Amino acid sequence: MAIIESKIKESFENYVVRKELIQSQEISRLPRFISEYLIAKFSSGSEDGAVDMGRLSEFVTQHFPELRDRDKVLHDIMTTGSYTLIDEFKVETDIKGGRHKLIIPCLSIRDARVLSTVLDENPDLLRSGMWGVATLRYVPDDDEGIAEAGATQPGGGKRDDDTSPVIMTKFTPFEVVNVRLPEFTAKRTNFTREEWVDVIIRSIGLNSDVYSSYQKMVLFCRLVPLVEPNCNVLEVGPKATGKTYLYRNISYSTRLISGGRVSPATLFYNITTKAVGEIGVRDCVVLDEIGKLTFSNSEEMVGKLKDFMVDGFFERGPKKAHAKASLVFMGNVELFGVPEPQDVVHSLPLFMQDSALLDRIHCFIPGWELPKIMQSSEHLAKGYGIMADYLSEVFHQLSLKSYSHLVSPERLVLSATSNDEEKPASVTIRDEKAIRKVAAGLLKLTCPDGNPSYSDIEACVEVAAKGRERAISLLHCISPTEFELKKIKYSVSG
Repeated sequence: MAIIESKIKESFENYVVRKELIQSQEISRLPRFISEYLIAKFSSGSEDGAVDMGRLSEFVTQHFPELRDRDKVLHDIMTTGSYTLIDEFKVETDIKGGRHKLIIPCLSIRDARVLSTVLDENPDLLRSGMWGVATLRYVPDDDEGIAEAGATQPGGGKRDDDTSPVIMTKFTPFEVVNVRLPEFTAKRTNFTREEWVDVIIRSIGLNSDVYSSYQKMVLFCRLVPLVEPNCNVLEVGPKATGKTYLYRNISYSTRLISGGRVSPATLFYNITTKAVGEIGVRDCVVLDEIGKLTFSNSEEMVGKLKDFMVDGFFERGPKKAHAKASLVFMGNVELFGVPEPQDVVHSLPLFMQDSALLDRIHCFIPGWELPKIMQSSEHLAKGYGIMADYLSEVFHQLSLKSYSHLVSPERLVLSATSNDEEKPASVTIRDEKAIRKVAAGLLKLTCPDGNPSYSDIEACVEVAAKGRERAISLLHCISPTEFELKKIKYSVSG
């Protein structure tokens, strides 16, 4: 580990952070990629990476209030005239009203205002939203307040009675700038494959020492939807293996929806507001606690999910669009030992016990094969690793690139036999697509420079094939006459 840590610091000098510092209670309330960004900022200029955690914790406590403090913060804004706040801000465009509406989640405000100069400098506020620190002003009257702020607000005129008197006058985003993928991928040659895998696992906040080589690749399967577009993954397993923690904390391009009621408007397109849903603006959408998930319009939702999972296209009302979002379905089930496929099927909600939907799953991750994360001293990363927000941007840029040529039909030949290996079986188009897509994603993670060896490709294909075989075993339980159990084989050539 000392050798790897030295290599990390040397290779990613400006983008490293001490991972154990994230466990401070105050800053752990923030997503990991935000906490690590702040740690790096507060340690800037320190040769040994030392951070005044007391000063950092005080900064977070002051500017990232708890939900119960909402009215106190609003009182302070109203009485003092301004407030500095950390949050994930989003701006919606009201074209009919000729104005923009600022969403401030921790204050439960959806109709605040924002200066046009702020939007010009931060256009991503109008896309998926941005984490950052904002200066909020109390402006009860549009003309006087905005004139005093030194900028103009689209729409002008007096503030409507139903519009919040809060306006964002300044915004500093939390993001690593000038992330260049070629610079990241070039660092891969400084590490062996085993070292590189440990670097990524350490950087996502886990202690790689507690995982076997096989378990590390299972963890990488969780990351594939972040780097490979339109990749559909299912994971079922016990609690406390880090499923939710990973997706909530490693990427700002991910939206996690945990249980509850979900509508087609939320995921696809809101016909009333003409706003594209989460699938249209995220790299990955995670449906967590699928056993507690309900759909407001079940038939429409399941139908649209099936259509989208085929090729990334969706249609709702007047909206027809293509999106690159990957879908992850996760369920917490206490399983003992290696469960039988029928036990897994019975643990799934009814909408997932649909063979047409399950056949669109590219990889089934065996969550029961990963250790539970029980003790921070044993299971969480310590020492230096790559900053999560830097890694998040790298993952996003990798999702825009294609590595499919590394597992093209000319290089990777797939075949299958029945489970008893006495008769041949067929590799369907969906089997082939699933294996090539997951293998390509694993290669992006293990060999981001695009120069894998044959053993690299074989290792990734083997994991991808097993992930698809597990999905096939579920399909066989649901419809044994339509889906045969089979063993997928492969050969890699030049």
